[in-house]
Amino acid sequence: MSPRYLAYRSSTSQSLHTESMESTRVRVGSGDNSVVFGGNGVVSIAGPCSVESLEQMITVGQALKTLGIPCIRGGVFKPRTSPYSFQGLGRKGLEILGEVRRELGLLVITEVMNVKELWEADPFLDCFQVGARNMQNIELLKALGRQKKPVLLKRGLSATIDEFLMAAEYILIQGNQQVILCERGVRGFDPATRNVLDLSAVPLLKEKTHLPIIVDPSHGTGKRSLVLPASRGAVVMGADGVMVEVHPQPERSISDAQQAIGLEELKQMTEELARVANAIGRTLTLAGISDSAPSQLAPNSNAHV
Repeated sequence: MSPRYLAYRSSTSQSLHTESMESTRVRVGSGDNSVVFGGNGVVSIAGPCSVESLEQMITVGQALKTLGIPCIRGGVFKPRTSPYSFQGLGRKGLEILGEVRRELGLLVITEVMNVKELWEADPFLDCFQVGARNMQNIELLKALGRQKKPVLLKRGLSATIDEFLMAAEYILIQGNQQVILCERGVRGFDPATRNVLDLSAVPLLKEKTHLPIIVDPSHGTGKRSLVLPASRGAVVMGADGVMVEVHPQPERSISDAQQAIGLEELKQMTEELARVANAIGRTLTLAGISDSAPSQLAPNSNAHV
């Protein structure tokens, strides 16, 4: 008997899950302090590549609050290409994220690389991130499927669309239906950009899966000058959100300085995305504004590792 795929829409040849499946909405946070991915709204996530200090994160967080951006990102466990590169602040970074979360009420998204880090990070965040290098870390995916919080899953460096969806499947079959997909570019032959940002993956994934999909133009292009136009393109192509790297002093960022935008550019991006979303009949989701578009809200998982 063929498996009952959970990541695919029923209209695809691979899915036997249900006769009709609406787009899933994933809620990050709870109650009034929450945001929905997958409805009519477009959600922004912003923050530095790496958490460097409390001062840095508060500065960024205050800018996000002013602009109405509900989610802050920041890496504390860093799977870098070189073992000699900055690897993140670890526990100290988690405590900084927790302080920003308490003081500013922002929703925190950060990456974990293994099951131990999952449990260490859990009290400090609202959504787990699985980075491109860990898209096929099977034991991590299974563990994330057996806990209650949403998971933002990035596409692997050279992953096909179906490999991407099968990674999501590992989380879904463990009971956690709260999965957000993230297109962040794939390897190409031309060094002009860090990766090839596959914006065609957005409408293709919309056809194949009911899960929400966002785009990371920072890693997708690797160039500060391309982040804003790529963000606009992502929204036009149907993305449910964008995630960008922002730093108070981008040129001084400890990691990935070349792709980080500044606070003024973040303001410009927010204004532009609001206009683009409006032009295609959507809205930019701002903190404190809920999205009431009808669709399927993913249930919280009650299972545990």
